[in-house]
Amino acid sequence: MDRWQAMRVFVKVAETESFARAARDLHLSAPAVTRLVAGLEALVGARLLVRTTRSVKPTEAGARYLQDCRRILGDIAEAELAAAGHYAKPVGTLAITAPLLLGQLHVLPLVLDYLERYPDVRARTFFVDRPVNIVDEGMDIALRIGHLADSGLTAIQVGCMRRVVCAAPSYLATRGVPGTPAALRDHRVLVSHSAWSSLEWRFAGGQRVVVEPLLHSNTNAAAISAAENGLGLTRVPHYQIAQALADGVLQLVLEDHEEAPLPVNLIYPEGRQAPAKVRAFIDLAVAGLRSNPLFNPRQ
Repeated sequence: MDRWQAMRVFVKVAETESFARAARDLHLSAPAVTRLVAGLEALVGARLLVRTTRSVKPTEAGARYLQDCRRILGDIAEAELAAAGHYAKPVGTLAITAPLLLGQLHVLPLVLDYLERYPDVRARTFFVDRPVNIVDEGMDIALRIGHLADSGLTAIQVGCMRRVVCAAPSYLATRGVPGTPAALRDHRVLVSHSAWSSLEWRFAGGQRVVVEPLLHSNTNAAAISAAENGLGLTRVPHYQIAQALADGVLQLVLEDHEEAPLPVNLIYPEGRQAPAKVRAFIDLAVAGLRSNPLFNPRQ
């Protein structure tokens, strides 16, 4: 039995929770997949997977073995890539994830520059407003806003990001400018749960205000559009409205009450040595983002 192939099949079955799906993804017959997993279980002397009526799940021993298999297969892949020269020259496909608007506005231009510089590389972007497990979802690099949990990932801070409250000048001329966070209770509030699902807005000095939104949207873009049209106040990351502020479409309020900016980090899986395609993009992105005034805390 090819132990490497058996481990690869076991990982695919555990991840897809299906012998049939694993067989299709790996271009193997269903009996071959079943035989390889059975052989692996006989080799390690433990039941690794248990079938339910709807799916296949790892046993307790299987879950531990799954982690080891992923690590071992990753080491093999690193060794093969190193032998093929992937660590000397950027080649292959680079997968990058970031929050939706952050990705569209500030990561995509870096990706386009990167592709111009390194013609042997292809890129895949995944811009979405939800946490992405970059290992499980096959990402090479992620750009994250906020404090990071402890993990086995490498992180490089590229700046900080303000969270700001804003409204259209027409709204403020009609309804007045709130002088304190508590004054938000007397205003129309537009909320998006893509970035902050809580209706409790926090400010410097431990100030907290529970807002009652006139509009509750699932995207920041919708809340910003409503604010631009004079419907009320909204709270979003500063970079998302920078152009609207420069154009005078929106105006900041409560600047003296802002919480400390959130850190912005590039993260990528830790290994003995990152592939050249990752190192090259990290170098380019760190320089580009750190030089962007939107990614520096307000002085």
